[in-house]
Amino acid sequence: MERDELLRQLSFVIEDQRVLDAMRIVPREVFVPGYLREWAWDNEPQPIGNEQTISQPLVVARMCELLELEGDETILDVGGGSGYHAALLAQLGRRVISIEQHADLAEAARASIAEAGIENVEIIVGDGSRGLPDRAPFDAINVAATARREAPPALVEQLAEGGRMVIPVGRDTRLNLIRRSVKGITTEQHEPVRFVPLVQSSFYGRG
Repeated sequence: MERDELLRQLSFVIEDQRVLDAMRIVPREVFVPGYLREWAWDNEPQPIGNEQTISQPLVVARMCELLELEGDETILDVGGGSGYHAALLAQLGRRVISIEQHADLAEAARASIAEAGIENVEIIVGDGSRGLPDRAPFDAINVAATARREAPPALVEQLAEGGRMVIPVGRDTRLNLIRRSVKGITTEQHEPVRFVPLVQSSFYGRG
């Protein structure tokens, strides 16, 4: 599939024009393994190694849309993988800090981010379920892995007032949009998706 055809299909679902513009700008082909570049713009996930994938473009776009980014946000990206999601968020916010647990994927993501000419993304190797408390609060948090029962409390605590977090949660793996306001925390459930599990050693133990 070509870029224009993918964007045409996404335009029937994604209403935020800034998200569609970001997807047009960011060269998705540099974030997939070389042998898959021919299919980079297909609306499907692609393997990137370590039993991880670069997510389906529709899902990535939808998660970006739910965050309601306006351009001046500091964003935490958990489960950075290929770096593609962070690259899109970098077009929509001011600064992105991305956490990836696999050092080799993080290194590959840095190379892809550099090849794409994106300068406002920092990639860190670490436990995404803990977030980055020393860099908090964050205006937005994107989590590209499924939490088993609820969003990790540490991530919720790191949301700024007015901040939003999008995260897949539960056995039915639905996107949850979590907001922090002066009145407290609210959660909205959205459509079902498929993601690898979030490693939550901080709170629930491994396994």
